Amino acid sequence: MKLRPIWIAGRFLSRLPFPDPGQTAADEIGRSVPWYPWVGLVMGLPVLCSSFLLTNAPPPVAAALALILWVWVSGALHLDGLADSADAWVGGLGDRERTLAIMKDPTSGPAALTVVALVLIGKWSSLQVLVPAGNLWPFIAIPLLARAQILLLLLTTPYVRDQGMAAAQARYLPRRVCWLSLALAWLVVGLTGGWRGAALLLGALALFGLTRRAMLNRIGGFTGDTAGALVELTELLGLLLAAWLACGP
Repeated sequence: MKLRPIWIAGRFLSRLPFPDPGQTAADEIGRSVPWYPWVGLVMGLPVLCSSFLLTNAPPPVAAALALILWVWVSGALHLDGLADSADAWVGGLGDRERTLAIMKDPTSGPAALTVVALVLIGKWSSLQVLVPAGNLWPFIAIPLLARAQILLLLLTTPYVRDQGMAAAQARYLPRRVCWLSLALAWLVVGLTGGWRGAALLLGALALFGLTRRAMLNRIGGFTGDTAGALVELTELLGLLLAAWLACGP
């Protein structure tokens, strides 16, 4: 099995020490996409291990440390997309071209800061429930499921820019392999979480449908930033649902 697609996916999505693949061609970027969910699974392992060690720590402290590690592992890649999307959706005032132009602006406005803060607060609050309770399966299932959303987006939604990494992903996407990877990812979520995992999957699919419709209505497709926003919102929803279900019978 050729490992370069795995290394490309790992280096793009995370700060974990995946081997450097060196110079990558556009078609190799496309072939790396099916590995995104599984890189997400690997990204969850350090958070899972740290959460296991922090089970007896004060919940706010344990949650803060787990969240810091979670953000570090991802390199805040998708938080950046969330911030850009928030600014664009608010500042775009319903106009497609204005929305796309604002996404390219490297500065962050009040909408970006507010949305990122709210997402992090939501994650931190959820982790205060999950870490002390020893509910560790979400730390595997949620990063996996969130990156699987990227596959579903690429498979079902047009990319609206002519350039960018996502353009290569969309152009050289191995669609059959992506559908297989996506189905396996959904199966793993169900197997690791049981009925709770199935609830997370249904919630993620509902969120996907709503965000995809918003993207199509506003800009006619997706960008790398809106894909990142989808990942962050999926993680937030997954953590909130997992925490809520952990408090149930």
